[in-house]
Amino acid sequence: MTRTLLSQFSRRLRVERRIATRNGPSLSEAKTEILSGLTVALALVPEAVAFAFVAGVEPLVGLYAAFIVGLVTAIFGGRPGMISGATGALAVVMVALVADHGVQYLFATVVLMGILQILAGVFRLGKFIRMVPHTVMLGFVNGLAIVIFLAQMEQFQIRDASGHETWMTGSTLWLTLGLVAATMAIIWVTPKITKAFPAPLAAIGLITVAVVLFNIPVPNVGDMASVKGGLPSFAIPSVPMNLETLHIILPYAVILAAIGLIESLLTLNLVGEITGQRGGASKECVAQGGANVITGFFGGMGGCAMIGQSMINVTSGGRRRLSGIAAALFLLIFILFASGIIEMIPLAALVGVMFMVVIGTFAWQSFNVMRRVPFSDALVIVLVTAVTVYKDLAVAVVVGVIVSALVYAWNAASQITATHRKSHSEKGARVYDIKGPLFFGSAARFQEIFDPKKDPATVILDFNQSRLVDGSALQAVEAVAHNYKSAGKTLKLRGLSKDCHALLSGAGQLIVDEDQDPDYSMAIDYEIATGRIGGGH
Repeated sequence: MTRTLLSQFSRRLRVERRIATRNGPSLSEAKTEILSGLTVALALVPEAVAFAFVAGVEPLVGLYAAFIVGLVTAIFGGRPGMISGATGALAVVMVALVADHGVQYLFATVVLMGILQILAGVFRLGKFIRMVPHTVMLGFVNGLAIVIFLAQMEQFQIRDASGHETWMTGSTLWLTLGLVAATMAIIWVTPKITKAFPAPLAAIGLITVAVVLFNIPVPNVGDMASVKGGLPSFAIPSVPMNLETLHIILPYAVILAAIGLIESLLTLNLVGEITGQRGGASKECVAQGGANVITGFFGGMGGCAMIGQSMINVTSGGRRRLSGIAAALFLLIFILFASGIIEMIPLAALVGVMFMVVIGTFAWQSFNVMRRVPFSDALVIVLVTAVTVYKDLAVAVVVGVIVSALVYAWNAASQITATHRKSHSEKGARVYDIKGPLFFGSAARFQEIFDPKKDPATVILDFNQSRLVDGSALQAVEAVAHNYKSAGKTLKLRGLSKDCHALLSGAGQLIVDEDQDPDYSMAIDYEIATGRIGGGH
């Protein structure tokens, strides 16, 4: 009886928990989400300003993009907990466009970029992110961690009145390094003491108070640029609406859309692994596209998912859309009302936060993985990491996928084999048992197996343990059949599945017998006789 009551009570708790989850977060969860959003917003400010400088636009252009893209994707995106905003991967592409044609062309490009991303979502192109191998994901994560680390090096430079930058030296450098270390220590210790608020927020707050109280002479956010501004206003980009403009902005829009979606979808997968969520790729494409279209009309530089800020959010407890919405709204509040306070935050505190993100983001287990996997997989991890650091994310992922595909094709091509035996059903015939996939990579090897001059008058190819994959496979079968025909001999094909049968008959070259076994779904003897190959009738 007691066991039954406990079982019922347990089921009741699970039901109530599911109902609470559907209805929304509890007060304690909401507090965690909001504080996590505040932490992310504080980290977004210097990032947005820095990326605006990289792109050659005003700081507010980067801040508006972080606010609008962050808000829209937080509400409509495919993965709660993800953070989006202005990113360096996009900024490095934008700089040439801004330098050659001006910021208005950038806004028009961002709008077109968003439209392309929406179309990618509508046509469900986001599902192709599943084709990215795990080794490429490891390389992507490692490369991005290194990129985040290297990006923080800029905060150890001082800009003089003429805009010239020099590396920190002397007491300023040592004080900055000390504050960075103190920030990292606070982030590490805080969860062991309390989990009432995010550790990065506690670190930023304590370090800022210490710097202000003791008047420690280190650079702060205000030294980068002022973050004060008004609400973003709607404006159609002032560019000529003609084909010449389209010719200028389309190449940039395509590149930006591709980079933005690749980084966003890979971040979506990474956050999904941490939070245990799946799906949402097409939804994320549409959300990113809609956010960029809106951003382009409101004077923003566009953006995509940010793995660093997403990791800050997730590790700080942000699991719902509320954290992303809060981050965007806090960012707007900073711009409108609290710029003076935000500009007092020492850059060292934000660098310390990002260094902890680097430590948490880097896939340290990849060193063990590379010792256990084949050399080709280890090479892909290192290659994607290197290309991410020295080029950009989109190129790195494409290179990784291509190399992985070539390695797979090479390995699969070596699996095609054939053993021959005497036929039990046809006297004097030789049967070749084909094993392995027949496709473009194994087609040449397949043709080298047979010797029509030495084979008997009737040869049977048994494909029960093989499969025709593509047009190259069809061409290889036709070439072998042609060789046997030229030698005056008969070739038969057996054991082809329905899809292989459709491939052969659909090509219009081989005349095949339609008599099939409906129970076993196996095509019986495809007889290739004299006059039936290569268009002969």
